Amino acid sequence: MAHFNIKVAVQKFGNFLSSMVMPNISAFIAWGLITALFIPSGFLPNESLAKMVTPMVTFLLPLLIGYTGGKLIHDHRGGVVGAIATMGVIVGSDIPMFLGAMIMGPFGGYVIKKFDQLIEGKIKAGFEMLVNNFSAGIIGGLLSILSFLAIGPAVDVFTGWLVAGVDWLVGTGLLPLTSILIEPAKVLFLNNAINHGVLSPIGVEQVKQTGASILFLLESNPGPGIGVLLAYCFFGKGTAKKSAPGAAIIHFFGGIHEIYFPYILMKPMLFLAVILGGMSGVFTLVLLGGGLFAPASPGSILAITAVTPHNAGAYIANFAGVIVAALVSFIVGAFILKTGKQSEENIEDAAKKMQEMKGKKSSVADVFASDPGTMPSGVSKIIFACDAGMGSSAMGASLLRKKVKEAGLNITVTNTAISNIPADAQIVITQEELTPRAQNKVPNAYHVSVDNFLSSPEYDSLLARLQDDGTDELHEIVEDAEEKVPGVREHSIEPGINDDEQDDNELLREENVFLNQQFANKEEAIRFAGRALVNAGYVKESYIEAMIARDELTSTYMGNDVAIPHGTEEAKKDVLKSGFTVLQIPDGVDFDGQKARLIFGIAGKDGTHLEILSGIAVTCSEMENIEKMVKATSARELMDIINVGNN
Repeated sequence: MAHFNIKVAVQKFGNFLSSMVMPNISAFIAWGLITALFIPSGFLPNESLAKMVTPMVTFLLPLLIGYTGGKLIHDHRGGVVGAIATMGVIVGSDIPMFLGAMIMGPFGGYVIKKFDQLIEGKIKAGFEMLVNNFSAGIIGGLLSILSFLAIGPAVDVFTGWLVAGVDWLVGTGLLPLTSILIEPAKVLFLNNAINHGVLSPIGVEQVKQTGASILFLLESNPGPGIGVLLAYCFFGKGTAKKSAPGAAIIHFFGGIHEIYFPYILMKPMLFLAVILGGMSGVFTLVLLGGGLFAPASPGSILAITAVTPHNAGAYIANFAGVIVAALVSFIVGAFILKTGKQSEENIEDAAKKMQEMKGKKSSVADVFASDPGTMPSGVSKIIFACDAGMGSSAMGASLLRKKVKEAGLNITVTNTAISNIPADAQIVITQEELTPRAQNKVPNAYHVSVDNFLSSPEYDSLLARLQDDGTDELHEIVEDAEEKVPGVREHSIEPGINDDEQDDNELLREENVFLNQQFANKEEAIRFAGRALVNAGYVKESYIEAMIARDELTSTYMGNDVAIPHGTEEAKKDVLKSGFTVLQIPDGVDFDGQKARLIFGIAGKDGTHLEILSGIAVTCSEMENIEKMVKATSARELMDIINVGNN
């Protein structure tokens, strides 16, 4: 577990570093193009236009990074203070201060965030703008002085060490050995941290001196990846072989390196293929003098071509580096696939493993998703399923049920736990991580995966197909499918139908609404919500750990800045009575890469919570309502907004 936490922490840090650079890549490219075209040795030398080169690399790029870093911490206000603080390291050094900007930008955002938290609610009405403007100016000014006097010179020395180290590696012919670290790191999702956090800043300094840098190609070279994918095209088996050609196109021309990671995870020996391919490519680039004048992001052959210095030697060197890397990777990969154990590689399982390693949703995981099945005709039943059937599926069913009514379709919309999906289910909707379990339960159903229960485009897409199908034979039956298991009474979730439904005043009470909360992480927030349910008499103590376990199984983040932590299916025995707690978190808390600003802790017993949960779902499906609830200044105000969805 400790090893896993360290890995996640490193990945998050790497993602944060790259998040400062990636939004500004277009500015790097613009500077690179101007440099390549108009400097004296450029393609179209122009003394006047070349005057833009130094100010852009000295001021524009670091300030953009500093602003972005501060904004990541504390929105626009953090960005402004981060940019002011970055100005100190820029003026205090003679080299482009990218590393300094990555330090001072977030630090400036953090300091102003803490200041704002300290004075929150303590400023007299009418003085807010005065305090906000002067505090940001004073804090930014002080930080810029600090960065000028201390941070800039320190980063200057550190950057000098890095540049000297790279020069030493090149001079001794050891630069190809960096592939031993870079290629495995890519599969562990540290590529952006290495590329944009370390290599790009040093590369920019080299471009300023020599017009090009090989460092921009150490990580972005598509050769090692395309070699492995081509090996699968010829020597793979099963779905891996079938999907490899499409993945190769996405990787090589789209520049999405992540697409080939699952193929390596299926056969870890293929790490050797990409390492040797990367080393061969770097050796070729060093030998022929290859390099780029700006970062190639994404790592597509098209992007590499665009930022290659405009001379024949550079094109030959860079293309040769890609081709040699691909050829070596292909040969080694083909040998491993041919001589390894012959089995049906499961690319879908490998993609899921990759997503787990990444710690958040992968942008290419859908490429490997299994066939959802055949869309049935004459649909009469749609089922939402989740692990416990008490939270996310109930909310999703409520929203789709409303859309079904508005579309005039007479279709049953129910929710259930995955273990209780009926055999005659026609369409089953689940979170993406749970779809394989649902497919195993009812393989003949048509399966729909969603990653945002509150505003998924899949709802409208499904309704459009159902309307085309002309389904109109059955009257809508609103029921909780989960309650149809033997020995458990059925409950309607239509308002006013449940005989024994709990009073809404008992389900959600003002004392269980907590405003202006702050949490370091989602586990802390979930435990707070669970403790509130315990204190309110809704659940037993053991339910708290079940809430943690449920979120670890698959995220309880629903979309629209809303999370609904609740217990597992096994923990239903720990629920004493249905109830809710609401946490308002204006600054948000991270839920696996998503920001949750409203958390609804749920305890559901015998379906008595479903009516109010339906109202919450409808209310939260509109971002306008979310913003109102986040800005609510009293528990009653927030509850009144929720109650609109119940009317």
